[in-house]
Amino acid sequence: INGGPEFKFDEAVSLEIACEDQDEVDYYWERLSEGGEERQCGWLKDRYGLSWQVVPSGMEELFADSDPERARRAMDAMLGMVKLDVAELRRAAEGEPAQRK
Repeated sequence: INGGPEFKFDEAVSLEIACEDQDEVDYYWERLSEGGEERQCGWLKDRYGLSWQVVPSGMEELFADSDPERARRAMDAMLGMVKLDVAELRRAAEGEPAQRK
């Protein structure tokens, strides 16, 4: 049913793509953000206004690390990202400086 123009997509409805590796993150990010809008922390809106989160495998473990400092460093790194980069999140957790691309 076509709800008409008064019904818009918003962040109350979003989809998550769990990616196996960075190549998969890059693939979906490039295609879904085309004509859309990139957001912070792995979020984007596609050209239709639907919200997506493109998430690399391994991210959850970093935030649930038994060492709260490692988890905090990973979370701080994620908060500064647009498209997520799991290698950078791991480096941050280890306390290593970010590698610029």
